[in-house]
Amino acid sequence: MKHLFGPVNSRRLGLSQGIDLLPPKTCNFNCIYCEINKAPQLSCERGEHVPTAVIIAEIDGLLKDEARVRDLDVFTITASGEPTLHTGIGTIIRHIKKKTDKPVAILTNGSQLYLKEVRQDLQAADIVIPSLDGARPESFRKVNRPAKCSADLETIIKGIADFSREFAGEIWLEILLVDNINDTPEDIAALQNAISRIRPNRVQLNTVARPPFESFARPLTGKRMEEVKREIEKGYDGPVDILAGSKDNEPCESGKGREGSLESITPNKVEDEIIEMLLRRPCTATDIAATMNLDAERASEILKSMERGGSLTVKIHGGKKYYRVPAGQKTGDE
Repeated sequence: MKHLFGPVNSRRLGLSQGIDLLPPKTCNFNCIYCEINKAPQLSCERGEHVPTAVIIAEIDGLLKDEARVRDLDVFTITASGEPTLHTGIGTIIRHIKKKTDKPVAILTNGSQLYLKEVRQDLQAADIVIPSLDGARPESFRKVNRPAKCSADLETIIKGIADFSREFAGEIWLEILLVDNINDTPEDIAALQNAISRIRPNRVQLNTVARPPFESFARPLTGKRMEEVKREIEKGYDGPVDILAGSKDNEPCESGKGREGSLESITPNKVEDEIIEMLLRRPCTATDIAATMNLDAERASEILKSMERGGSLTVKIHGGKKYYRVPAGQKTGDE
């Protein structure tokens, strides 16, 4: 599996070059809204799950493409799981900062920030986006389903707050809300209290935008998201963004497109590239065509063929047709 993906047009970060540090769904959480159609490999142990040198070699290969790098807005370190479980994350951040002037963003569930070594690893980043989906233990357990080895909720919140005080960059706190699970008045009040402790630079509200791992994880309506935003704003004077409003209006992040089209590449290679993309999240035919720089009709033909062959499945979510990879599917590179 390749460890660089995209670039994608991120709603919040601009043209983002993704860097995936882990094998699919290596995580200490088993979130009900997860977009990866695969049971997790639950672990709290930090380690070099993928050799750091392998990831850095991929980054260096990308950096040779000056035209592509010039257009990027940000390098985003994430994972098909929790990226701070990778002990090389600090080395990778510092390598990118040494080789380019592009900012580095980190997407994390925030659960490892109570560890001093993790907080130190992330100090060289420019933006860190931790998640906090529940500030009440019962809601936290229902939504995030942490591994038994995971830290308790109070330790996690304190860890994020400690990092916020130490970190010189921007902290954007993301809260993903699931209908009738973590959006009660008691949940919102608890989140308000946690936000006042963490003091992030901004708060970003999200909901279930793409087909989730668990079918019972349902999105909030746009109206309810606006209500939550107003409640959060009562006790927080920073910006509060809504990343996803409802199941009816949420677009999938899509790529700007490659410098060269994949039209001339062999069909098997195109299919491998599509699977690499969908291993990380479900996307529509339009998203795939844009990211792969394929003609819409050609993309549709390839996707239909892959669906017939069993290498892709389809899920209708929010009135849209999403393609995803069946559990256990591998690319031709593996």
